[in-house]
Amino acid sequence: MQFIINLKRITMARISNHLVIMAGGVGSRFWPMSTTEKPKQFIDVLGIGKSLLQLTVERFKGIVPVENVWVVTNQKYADTVSQQLPDMPRDHILCEPCRRNTAPCIAYVSWRIKSKDPKANIVVSPSDHVVLNTQEFQRVIKECLTFTSDTDAIVTLGMKPTRPETGYGYIQADLSSNSLRNREIFRVDSFREKPDLQTAKQYISQKSYFWNAGIFIWNVSTIVNAFRIYQPQLAKIFESMMPIYGTDKEQAEVNRLFPECENISVDYAIMEKAEEIFVCPADFGWSDLGTWGSLQQQSKRDLYGNACIGPDITLYESHNCIIHATQEKKVVIQGLDGYIVAENDGTLLICKLSEEQRIKQFSEQDK
Repeated sequence: MQFIINLKRITMARISNHLVIMAGGVGSRFWPMSTTEKPKQFIDVLGIGKSLLQLTVERFKGIVPVENVWVVTNQKYADTVSQQLPDMPRDHILCEPCRRNTAPCIAYVSWRIKSKDPKANIVVSPSDHVVLNTQEFQRVIKECLTFTSDTDAIVTLGMKPTRPETGYGYIQADLSSNSLRNREIFRVDSFREKPDLQTAKQYISQKSYFWNAGIFIWNVSTIVNAFRIYQPQLAKIFESMMPIYGTDKEQAEVNRLFPECENISVDYAIMEKAEEIFVCPADFGWSDLGTWGSLQQQSKRDLYGNACIGPDITLYESHNCIIHATQEKKVVIQGLDGYIVAENDGTLLICKLSEEQRIKQFSEQDK
């Protein structure tokens, strides 16, 4: 009898779990593969036949049912999302008429979920990250969902740093004060902006600093109340739409009101102001794949540091390169050191890894 009761609780908890994926980015840092028409979250960056968006949803299998997956994206990507996630309800693709950063995005989807499931327990995740150890990822997410399911706590994941990274924000945890309900979860001391190299080295010399992965876990009531307290103007906008969520009037009203929202991140809007903020330090092989260099580091490399993604690539006398050529062409490279070589739809990029910040210029010239 007790087993049946526990099983019922687990099943009910899973039904109330929701996944929100933020997929509105328009960056083209992986040009020529990614463009403003098809950003990196919708492409097969890893060369395994699945986009980063599809891999994100796949990671939550067994934790969140597909009918509870939500994607917030730009209107022009709605059809792409639907094609890549055919099992997800079409009306769970929420379309932003313009970019307003993560706080309005999260506020919109939070009220939308609340209108359907007032007891929802929510994970918010970017659409373009990579996780190598899915089993450990799922364990951590389950622990955090249990923690937030019946409290007013907000939890963010902190990645254990492996290098003095200047491209990530950091979370400083109070490791002397773990939660009584879960010894893996600690109070947040502070959030830190992306540091310079010297500051990053100081951070990783201490055990209390973690990379901010931008993954959040909370109960829907918790986040809605937080917006009401710390961002009343945003709360007023999305609260006013409660009677029309899920109707054919929703999109038109979003199109009218969304441009009025302040352009602000959820970190500034909520995380740095709220009191019940916790961090769960984690280590499951995470990367936000923000650069070709990060893709090289996350990919399997040969003895000479080369990462090759494609069916037929041969390298001679080459070192520390990232080669991406998946369109079934034979590629032979000799004598390169520290280069990006990427081909897509008739466009070939050859660029020094140390100069990859200039890729944006190349992509803009290609328009």
